[in-house]
Amino acid sequence: MPGNLTAALASYPVVVVEGCDGTGKTTLATSLAGQHGHTVIHSGRTPDGTDLAARYQAILATPGKLALDRSFVSELVYGPIDHGRSRLTLPAAIALTQRVAARGGVLVHLTGRPDIIAARLRARDGAAPATDRISALIRAYHNTFAILASTAAVLTIDTTTPRP
Repeated sequence: MPGNLTAALASYPVVVVEGCDGTGKTTLATSLAGQHGHTVIHSGRTPDGTDLAARYQAILATPGKLALDRSFVSELVYGPIDHGRSRLTLPAAIALTQRVAARGGVLVHLTGRPDIIAARLRARDGAAPATDRISALIRAYHNTFAILASTAAVLTIDTTTPRP
């Protein structure tokens, strides 16, 4: 992850890092922690029955600088694709996004070319989903961030494009 991106995000007290697997979320969050003192909170899929809105409200109420390595935005994307529905309503997600904005935070949307993302995943995990699945996730993230951008700042970064 380019150091200038990490430096540009350093002043945000809350950085919500989102995107499909293989886009560099953990790399960016770890860099923010190591270089700028953010506490990394990684959120995987929570058990069914969990009140996701309350869970993320509590996370966002944590004092100090936070870097969320995957969060409520992923539920809006992966929920419908993998489970037929999101367990988080759009109004609840908008309220969470408003909380990020109220704390002076930013949503970071990492994206890229499906073929390069698949190659990264194969190199890291030994396997990768089909590029059509990765493309569907990229489209879903794009659509979700288009909605949330009216509530909080969104920075979209293509992590597969070489930077000078």
